Amino acid sequence: MWYFQLAYVFILSSIIQSTLSFYLPGVAPTNYKLGDLVPLTVNHLIPSISQRESRLRSVFAYDYYREELHFCKPDGGPQPVRESLGSILFGDRIQTSPFVLKMGENETCKSACGPQTLTLNDAAFVDLLIGQDYSVRWLVDGLPAAQLMITEDDEDVYLPGFALGSIQSNGRRALNNHYDIYVDYHQASDETYRVVGVIVRPDSRKNKMSGDTDVQCGDSKHPMILSEDGDTTVIFTYSVTWIASDTSFATRWDKYLHVENPRIHWFVLSISAALVVVLCLMVSTVLVRTLRKDIARYNRLDSIAMDDLNSTSLVDDVQDDSGWKLVHGDVYRPPSHTLLLSILVGNGAQLFLMSAFTLLFAVPGFLSPSSRGSLSTMMILLFILFSFASGYVSSRTYHYLQGSQWKSLFILTPLVLPGTIFGSFFLLNLFVWARASSGAVPLRTMLLLISMWFLISVPLSLGGSWMGFKRTSPKHAVKTNQIPRQIPAQAQTYLRPIPSTMMAAALPFLAIWVEVYFILSSIWQDRIYYMFGFLFLCFFLMIMTSALITVLTTYFVLCSEDYRWQWRAFYTSGSSGIYIFAYAMIWGAKEMSLASWTAVIVFVGYSAVIAALWFIVTGEFILFSFIDSYTFQVSHHLL
Repeated sequence: MWYFQLAYVFILSSIIQSTLSFYLPGVAPTNYKLGDLVPLTVNHLIPSISQRESRLRSVFAYDYYREELHFCKPDGGPQPVRESLGSILFGDRIQTSPFVLKMGENETCKSACGPQTLTLNDAAFVDLLIGQDYSVRWLVDGLPAAQLMITEDDEDVYLPGFALGSIQSNGRRALNNHYDIYVDYHQASDETYRVVGVIVRPDSRKNKMSGDTDVQCGDSKHPMILSEDGDTTVIFTYSVTWIASDTSFATRWDKYLHVENPRIHWFVLSISAALVVVLCLMVSTVLVRTLRKDIARYNRLDSIAMDDLNSTSLVDDVQDDSGWKLVHGDVYRPPSHTLLLSILVGNGAQLFLMSAFTLLFAVPGFLSPSSRGSLSTMMILLFILFSFASGYVSSRTYHYLQGSQWKSLFILTPLVLPGTIFGSFFLLNLFVWARASSGAVPLRTMLLLISMWFLISVPLSLGGSWMGFKRTSPKHAVKTNQIPRQIPAQAQTYLRPIPSTMMAAALPFLAIWVEVYFILSSIWQDRIYYMFGFLFLCFFLMIMTSALITVLTTYFVLCSEDYRWQWRAFYTSGSSGIYIFAYAMIWGAKEMSLASWTAVIVFVGYSAVIAALWFIVTGEFILFSFIDSYTFQVSHHLL
């Protein structure tokens, strides 16, 4: 089957390259000579954290060349710059600009274009964006144009983007129509120069035109206030200053990729590691000491002569079975909704492998943020390729659970989860499209995703399901009783489904909650996330915690003489997704002050999708419970 997978990889790469032309900026250096044109491209306008309230007011991005903004356009109109699939899905819309930057040549008060006239409606829209603290995104040689921030440790950190405007002391909104561009460059050789940093300091000025081409830049004392009574004429200007720097091209992203509060990460990792050690000790006690005690007792019985078996004390000793040993005849009884459980376990394996391999590529730097969109593109590719694992695991799980609806399993495994994700994504994208946001995914990209789904993912899943179906399933250690055993009422509160699930599910969440905070900030506040080393360690600890807590839960459920452990094991660790969703809502209430109900729907909708995927990923560790239950039953059979 490996050659089929290789062929699919080749086809997939060909499709994407022919339609989107993969491009990874920042990987290979671009060398310039003095006077060479350095491209300045524009991206979009996105909401940023309010300086007054420290909150986010919106979640919608807008195209840089939206008509109401009246930003200067290059001669012949803006041209799109090739982007990766991941960049398009995350709303990047890179286009050319009229700004002229020549290596080593400073410019002072240069007009970007002729005067622009903003109507009352245009001015109202711009004022709205300024009030919601929108920021402008540019790129110079693949580097984001940033604003400089000094950390508590007196380190220089670059924050991508700069303010669209500002609010004056009298409450009026001033549009930033002048840009001081500072470009750091490094001299690689005698005649070779490279861009290693970009800072933009925007300003609001009442500029004036003298003649048709000459411009006179104003000063900050007279800001560019958009009129509320009539049309407003705006003149966009910029200055360019080139600054020599010792920063090499290989380290030019260091000021952008700043790790925030590393001590907090290490502290949480230490606590999570200690938690894993405690859980390992508990599981080892269950799996080793308990079984060893039973084996010793049964070996002692075997050493006694056969004629002593009639003694009352020995009979009582033999019959002194309790806990999980009493349900050995029912533990392999198929659960309800076997088909759905098998599909979810298979899809969980697919998501888990996608996440694990993405982190393995990201930790060494192969998926650095300098390669724009590479992280999300790799996740999509891996999700499609691991459809084979989804089909195989779901088929093997269905064998284990003694299912019989094989045709339904083959068809539904590649359709249920991807279809749910795509349907949710499509509905939420309608709200983004209704707001005329640049973050709306184009129809062409939607069709490409559907083509990749049905032409690559579905066949791979069918192949995996067929391979799992053809393999023989291991025989159960004991036969299942014809009459189900009566399940006693659970007197202990902590053994009831809801309390035990919520207590157990909190442990995997605690192992990764700090990284969840920074991931949410990266997604919604458009910050660069580069803490893949911490994320990898937290992910590993989360895996261990989920697996161990699933095994422990299975053991306690069986000891309480409840043989319905399959679904219980799945949603016990999977319910940490509930904590993820609740934490996202708390984070949103603290960090956001959304001004529209559509923004609230988009935020809550995507948070729910992420939480549901998390539920499936962590619930997939029911596989450890399968192994655990099989081990216990084999041990009981041997005894």
